[in-house]
Amino acid sequence: MELEPTEIKAIITRMKKANGHLATVIRMMEEGSDCESVLTQLAAVNKALSRAGYAIVATGLQHCLEEAGDEGLDNADVKKMEKLFLALA
Repeated sequence: MELEPTEIKAIITRMKKANGHLATVIRMMEEGSDCESVLTQLAAVNKALSRAGYAIVATGLQHCLEEAGDEGLDNADVKKMEKLFLALA
């Protein structure tokens, strides 16, 4: 399954923000910020990336359902999506 950039534009934007946020966390560490602040910001980055991953899986599943139409998904497609989803857990 291939995802078109236009389909996942919001996800790409979210990941770019997370990337910038991660750079800030790294800078905080290099500057000697306190542990609590660093971990709070790192948790926020982690959550943003997790949500982006789940959104990609959801978009992929929707894409598969649309392609399958009335025939439904075959077991291989279901297992593939399940594996991708669990990879994020």
